[in-house]
Amino acid sequence: MIQDNSLSIYRIQALKSRLMKDPEIHHAVRILRREVKHWDAPIVTLMAESSKSPFHILISCVLSLRTQDATTTQASRRLFRLADTPQKMLRLSTRTIEKAIYPVGFYRTKAKAIRAICRDLVEKYSAKVPDEIDELLKLQGVGRKTANLVVTLGYRKPGICVDTHVHRISNRWGYVRTKNPKETEFALRKKLPKPYWLEYNDLLVSFGQHLCRPISPRCSECPVEKYCDRVGVTLHR
Repeated sequence: MIQDNSLSIYRIQALKSRLMKDPEIHHAVRILRREVKHWDAPIVTLMAESSKSPFHILISCVLSLRTQDATTTQASRRLFRLADTPQKMLRLSTRTIEKAIYPVGFYRTKAKAIRAICRDLVEKYSAKVPDEIDELLKLQGVGRKTANLVVTLGYRKPGICVDTHVHRISNRWGYVRTKNPKETEFALRKKLPKPYWLEYNDLLVSFGQHLCRPISPRCSECPVEKYCDRVGVTLHR
């Protein structure tokens, strides 16, 4: 049953002086590690586990933006059957790439971005995907979320990928108080224990897709409810 939390504004005001404590984040991560086994993993994580190719992870991340996981999965497979390296991708026309990745969101824009990325990889990086965030950000269509995913999933190097789920849940818990994903990333870099960096995105994306949803989260089923301040939550189940 949906409940109207009419006291939420007062609850938020009362919590302004408090942030989620370090022992609580340790407990929350341990619980989510156990629970996440029952949920579907994010598509980019599955791609990383199956191919372990930084190039595949990079292109799959580009395709996944504003696109459902199932659509991204099929589009990635169709595209990689045609070309699985930057050199081979450049042999494809933009139109061919568009047909392969349709119906991902903004497929025409993404097809152009993929060719531009592959051109830069070949001409500037000897066809190798960079393993540094600052270098990845120089590629067309690559933002901090994608760059962090490539670094963490492709190279197993420290990074914190922050998408809408990670930004929303970290603030909902009361672990950070930030206004946008970029602020959240840098706040987490200062606060989140480094052993959790690589897995934090996977845990919170799965958690956000299944229970801690943007609107009317399923708080009555939440395994970490006692550690959550429900900041900003007005309706829950």
